[in-house]
Amino acid sequence: RLPVPKLEDTITRYLNAQKPLLNDDQFRKTEELARAFEKGIGRELHEQLVAQDNQNKHTSYITGPWFDMYLKAREPVVLNFNAFMSFNPDPKPEYNDQLIRATNMTVSAIRFMKTFRAGYLEPEVFHLNPEKSDTEIFKKIIRFVPSSISWFGAYMVNAYPLDMSQYFRLFNSTRLPKLNKDELYTDEKAKHLLVLRNGNFYVFDVIDRDGNMLKPSEIQAHLKYILSDNSPAPAFPLGYLSSENRDTWALLRKNLLENGNEEALQKVDSAMFCLSLDDFPIKDFVHVSHTMLHGDAANRWYDKSFNLIITKDGTAGVNFEHSWGDGVAVLRFQNEVFKDSTKAPAISPQSQPASVDSSRAVQKLDFKLNDALKAGITKAKQKFDATVESLSLNLIQFQEGGKELLKQKKVSPDAVAQLAFQMAFLRQYDQTVATYESCSTAAFKHGRTETIRPASVHTKKCSEAFVKELSKHSTEELQKLIMECSKYHGRLTKEAAMGQGFDRHLFTLRYLALSKGLPLPDFYQDQAYARLNHNIISTSTLVSPAVQLGGFGPVVADGFGVGYQVHDDWIGCNVSSYPTRNGKEFLQCVHKSLEDIFNVLKGKKIGS
Repeated sequence: RLPVPKLEDTITRYLNAQKPLLNDDQFRKTEELARAFEKGIGRELHEQLVAQDNQNKHTSYITGPWFDMYLKAREPVVLNFNAFMSFNPDPKPEYNDQLIRATNMTVSAIRFMKTFRAGYLEPEVFHLNPEKSDTEIFKKIIRFVPSSISWFGAYMVNAYPLDMSQYFRLFNSTRLPKLNKDELYTDEKAKHLLVLRNGNFYVFDVIDRDGNMLKPSEIQAHLKYILSDNSPAPAFPLGYLSSENRDTWALLRKNLLENGNEEALQKVDSAMFCLSLDDFPIKDFVHVSHTMLHGDAANRWYDKSFNLIITKDGTAGVNFEHSWGDGVAVLRFQNEVFKDSTKAPAISPQSQPASVDSSRAVQKLDFKLNDALKAGITKAKQKFDATVESLSLNLIQFQEGGKELLKQKKVSPDAVAQLAFQMAFLRQYDQTVATYESCSTAAFKHGRTETIRPASVHTKKCSEAFVKELSKHSTEELQKLIMECSKYHGRLTKEAAMGQGFDRHLFTLRYLALSKGLPLPDFYQDQAYARLNHNIISTSTLVSPAVQLGGFGPVVADGFGVGYQVHDDWIGCNVSSYPTRNGKEFLQCVHKSLEDIFNVLKGKKIGS
């Protein structure tokens, strides 16, 4: 179970995170408020939380408040919450044809779903010592141990089973807009797929009456039929509504339902997933990011648990809604789909589509729109287009080293990437700001995420040495400063993964106070608390053989959304920003910082 940290540990960790962001006077004030909270109302709230947690052993203390945080948010899900991960191309070029890849990935996704629902999906396990635990012998033995104690057997060999409670929401699921708080809807009985092309909506069954998957050649035939349909794009594409403010969308949805669209919407909401087929090829990585992060809202349904997007040249990616689950569940799905569709593809470029009557099997959904709905779609389109217009996406690939060299030098690769972001921001804006790094707590029942706070007194000191006082430090001193950052970041990462961060705990205590109708404690009214939670640098990382790149929008208007990957011999970084920040310049500073760090670790003297 996810532990509730000790209150005194949480306050200490919170103050450690505040230190690099405040001057001495500000810090004294924040420390006073924190200590008063720890002794007073904070202690009462903490005890209530612990008692509540003990009565709800079937779940975790973060589950309810975290769902609420997502589902009560009224901002559009696209660019504010939905993230994307794009697939690597199929290693066999001829398999990257749009129809071939769409068929193979759809078949693999259905295979994954059927395996999961039948209870045959291999458990997600984090192996600290894979030689011992990631073996056939261990798997055979552990299979016969009763599940109530099998996790303990796994712990003995340093293997940690991860929570998979989010997986069932991958399929047949949608976030429904409702006034004040949205709802998650899942209908596991539905047998159809939703396909979007050119702003038109199509559905067809991919599972037959006996629960078996349609033949791949039939799925291929139906997709081919959709790809060759010449219907014009709708004048008022419905997809735009899923990009709206949630309350606005909730009212428009009510209107849609009252206007005779109940059956069509039911098909959209209950579909296995949304396959979006785009009619253009990809130009470059920045184009991939724009296409997968937002694309054309006419050809997306952002409320589905995920959209599988495949462009004209077979470039594929997933855009996923975030309230139902986190990156780990989506990544597992993508890894399996990539592996299955490339290693055991259902069809080949030589395969012929089945001779079936697709015009009967495929239903094109027709939506009845009144003037209010047409006006709603037009307004949604204007807002969406303006937001996308103001969004910049920039990328770099740092080719001068990666994980291998850093491990050789005994420094944490993740710590180095995070240090480079701190250094870059200092070089560009001359300040240290609130920074967020997401860390999964799936090692616990119903765990979600915890925050690592990469901006520390160590990174600040090290960044200042590199950016402002280079001439005062020898290479050995700079190496030592990097080592200190690495050690401290390693500790923070371990704490977060073990449920020992401070962010979720403080978030839940605040949630508890408000849900009990108590006045908001002074601690939470501190400007420093607000500033720490205004995450100007928001970061997330993953590396996988299936994934080419990942990214998300900035979480605040004056922020950067940083998706990064530390590979064996290179580092990739993908940054989103709005006009108040310059993402291109930030990445140039990141590149310079990485160059400096790598040179220092190699023992080279660097010039300013």
